[in-house]
This record gives sequence, C-alpha cells and structure tokens, in this order.
Amino acid sequence: MISISPAIRLFLLPMLMASILIGSIATARAADHATILMYHRFGEDKYPTTNVRIEQFEEHLEILASGEYSVWPLQDIISNLQAGKPVPDRTVAITIDDAYLSVYEVAMPRLKARGFHATLFVATRPVDRDLRNYMDWDQLREWQAAGFDIGSQTQTHPHMHRQSIEVNREELKVSNDRFLAELGIRPTLFAYPYGEYNLGVIDLVKAAGFEAAFGQNSGVAHGYDGFFELPRFAMNEQYGNRERLELAINGLPLKVGEIVPADVVLGENPPLYGFTLASDMDQERQLRCFNSKYGKLDVAIIGRRAEIRMPGPLVGKRARVNCTMPGPDGRWRWFGRQFLTE
Repeated sequence: MISISPAIRLFLLPMLMASILIGSIATARAADHATILMYHRFGEDKYPTTNVRIEQFEEHLEILASGEYSVWPLQDIISNLQAGKPVPDRTVAITIDDAYLSVYEVAMPRLKARGFHATLFVATRPVDRDLRNYMDWDQLREWQAAGFDIGSQTQTHPHMHRQSIEVNREELKVSNDRFLAELGIRPTLFAYPYGEYNLGVIDLVKAAGFEAAFGQNSGVAHGYDGFFELPRFAMNEQYGNRERLELAINGLPLKVGEIVPADVVLGENPPLYGFTLASDMDQERQLRCFNSKYGKLDVAIIGRRAEIRMPGPLVGKRARVNCTMPGPDGRWRWFGRQFLTE
C-alpha cells in the first residue's frame, strides 16, 4: 500500500472534492430530451401564422446565446437519444420548414453570426421550379457549405395521409433522387408536411431509410415511444414572444406510451383518447389537458393510465390536444398531439 503524507493529502483533497463536484454537476445536467423549435418565414409580415418578425427572431437568438442553453445540430441530438447517450439539460435544436427565401436572406446570416446550427426541411419541387420567394439550389448549396443540415419534406409538400401508398412512395423517391443529384446527400431526417401523417405514412418513411421524423405538435422530444412522431414547438408572430419561447426551451418531456387511438387520423370524432404515463412521471394527479375549442378537458387517472374525454367533436382539419404536468424546479412537462379529422 502506498503511504501518502498528511501534507499531500491536504493538497489533494480540494482537487478530489472539485472532481466529485464537477462530476455531480455534469450528471445532474445530463438529460434524455431536447426542445426542437420550428420556424418557417422571417420578416414576412403578410404571413403572420408562419412568420416571425425579425426583432422576435433576434430576441430568440439572444436568449439562446445567454449561456443557459446548448444549441445542438438536430442530427446529433437524435443520434444521442437513439444511442441512449445523454445531452446537456436545456439542449435546443433549431429547425426551419419550406426553404423560403427569407431563410437565406434573414435567418442564415443571423445564425452564422451566433455560431448556431439549424436544420432546413425542403420540398424539392418548389426549388426545381425556381418559384418566387423560395431558395434555389445554389442557395441551398451555400446553406450546406456553411455547415447547416438539410432534411426532406417530400417532393411536392402534399397532405400525405390523403394520398395512396404508391403516390407517397414516389414522393419520397423523387425527392431523395433530387437531393442526391443537386446536393450529393440523401437526408436522414424527415418532417411531415403540415405535420400530417397516418400509420401508413410512418411505415413508408421508415422503409425509405429515414432515421427520425417530426410533426408540428408541441412537446419536448425524447424518443420514449419512438422517433417517428417527434414534437416541435412552432414559433410565429402570435406564439413567438419571449414568455412562450422560454416556456418551451425550459420544458421537460411528458413521457407516455400505449396511446389510443394509435393513429392521429380519427376514425371517430370525438376520439376516446388515452395513454399510459411512464414510471418516472410522478405527478400524474396534476396532469391537465387542453383543447383550443373546449379549454380544459376532463382527465381520469387510473393507476398510470390517463383517459381524456372531449365534450364534443374536435373542430378543424387539424385539432390539437396539449397535456402538461408540473416538473421539478418550476419547469413544465409537455405532451401534444395533433389529430386529423379528415
């Protein structure tokens, strides 16, 4: 046994304690989830439901750069979660849908100035047709050369749940071929156009070789129940203020499984909606669910099973039900689901 003098022990003790403290902090800050933000347009005031004002976006970037958050590439987040590796607590991914020209003119220089990564989901036909107010292939190559990622959003950006398997399969094939021809890559991440899909569409996306897919329902991504219905928080003029951004990027996952109905395309309306809470969701009695038409919904908890009942049919082609639960340190757990009524 090696003998260590009292003087050396006194010298080593602070370093040992510091090492233990740093390890404890790192463990405490490790997480199995991340918040994914979704944008579309920047500074295009004619489209308030899909646009964020430039000053809003600049404020978002300032908050993300405050030191409290880690902005990671979406692909790295997915790879870590799928491998069971932790990410830092309050990790955030920036995603953008549709490749509007304002992405190139407004968002890209601001992201580069902050050193932030982003993933752009692209439908290839508007780019091929050189449509006004869309990025072209040369601009997408600049985006790619700047270190940003590109994901797929099909060829024509259709309502996929309304199309046949054959048509959707062709959508994926043609768009993948165009990405390979123009950019030399085949995207591994997929965003459902309009956030719409059904179980058949999910199977096609998996079969096409994508590693993960994303909707437009609110929530914190974790992969507890799979990686092909991952949520994103939409940012626009109405829902892009500081308070909502901070609520999203400080959010925690509300982990559920055994979801009924399994398909978001409703066979009956209102649906008999329910799910089972994961074992580490320990505030089940404080689960609350909401819908924009009916407000707070009736929630019955039986063991770890939650049953949510609507007082009437869900309204609109896309109807959302958001559920929340208090978490530690004043943070909130989120789980959102977008139902399709036709």
